Amino acid sequence: MKKEENLVELEEEDFDKRTEEGKWIIDFWAAWCGPCKVMDPEFAEAAKEMKGKVNFAKVDVESNQELANRFEVMSIPTTILMKGGEVVDKRVGTMDKDAIIEFIEESF
Repeated sequence: MKKEENLVELEEEDFDKRTEEGKWIIDFWAAWCGPCKVMDPEFAEAAKEMKGKVNFAKVDVESNQELANRFEVMSIPTTILMKGGEVVDKRVGTMDKDAIIEFIEESF
């Protein structure tokens, strides 16, 4: 995954510290997941458009299974919205850029 200015990879060791402040949208995904590959460029485009409003992050469930368990990620992609370290909303399934932005605007 290429790094965008408003899109970071989160790992178990830095997840809580990074997400304790501000608004976050987090995509739980895996490299082998077809729907995740479809959503990836849409998520990146939404990150560009929402820069300065919401922090975008991705969590690879293969290398961060503790996080996937903690947030009860049963199927991927799962997208979680967090504010101040607390889960605000959660959605399962692929979304396009407009649906991602709408999800953010409805929840925050």
